[in-house]
Amino acid sequence: MRLLVTGGMGFIGSNFIRYALEKHEEWEIINLDKLGYGSNPENLRDIEGDPRYTFIKGDITDFELMKALVKKVDAVVNFAAESHVDRSISSPEHFLRSNVIGVYTILEAIRRSNPEVRFVHISTDEVYGDILEGSFTERDALMPSSPYSASKAAADSLVLGWARTYTLNASITRCTNNYGPYQFPEKLIPKTIIRASMGLKIPIYGTGQNVRDWIYVEDHVRGVEAVLLKGEPREVYNISAGEEKTNIKVVKTILKLLGKNESLIEFVEDRPGHDLRYSLDSWKITRDLKWRPRYNFEKGIKLTVEWYLENEAWWRALVNEKVLHPTPWKLGGDDAL
Repeated sequence: MRLLVTGGMGFIGSNFIRYALEKHEEWEIINLDKLGYGSNPENLRDIEGDPRYTFIKGDITDFELMKALVKKVDAVVNFAAESHVDRSISSPEHFLRSNVIGVYTILEAIRRSNPEVRFVHISTDEVYGDILEGSFTERDALMPSSPYSASKAAADSLVLGWARTYTLNASITRCTNNYGPYQFPEKLIPKTIIRASMGLKIPIYGTGQNVRDWIYVEDHVRGVEAVLLKGEPREVYNISAGEEKTNIKVVKTILKLLGKNESLIEFVEDRPGHDLRYSLDSWKITRDLKWRPRYNFEKGIKLTVEWYLENEAWWRALVNEKVLHPTPWKLGGDDAL
């Protein structure tokens, strides 16, 4: 199979590419990435010489480029997205451009140049909003709470609308919070590991009681693989690990693994619209596609902490003001509206 992966220099996309090439010797992958702030060529430096792998620098909003690439492949997996909630609050315009216009461009490229191609769009649990009790199923309404999740919900609607109207072979995955190797340092887990290793305070929004279901990135990409190979058109698949933890619990676990004192914890002003709890019911993908997570949080977080400690050169180059500032959503940006 020849596969186009968009956003493959990012955290989850690069893990998917590495996993796919290791498992499927017959696969060829074209990686399209514009190399924005969340992308890092170092994520895939070790596979540059693989003849089955090709990197192209480009933007998913480039219609002519997308048409040309879609013609050459059997399947497209779209990881490309602006995904940091704090950045979406201060600078929402980029999120609409990448997450909405970008997905529209991919869909139109498929419709006009290769309507038989398999398309898997990677979404997020945040499109549902928060839930105090129980878990969201794929049939629940979307109630996004931030510019980021609103842009992803809009993209999901485009995918389902185009799939029905134009009979496209498209599916959507919605996953809970990922963690693991190569995650951009602005996210909670790598940010905590990095700041603690530097002896800096660990900022916790609000009371730290916000709950997320944490999934090790390898389990997520295995779920994407299952949907790519066995998923049904116009279907949505939730992917979750059943490992719900409060933010404060996650941070304390990391500090314990690092041998650091909890006095490093510092509670800071909460960000606007901060969802209290996310939770997904992933029975559908378990029942229909026979997928299950292999890593519990205890095992996954230990592997993650070890990876960051062993790969300081990778993250040192990425540490910036967003990592060092206690409330990055307040920083704004030149393009903030």
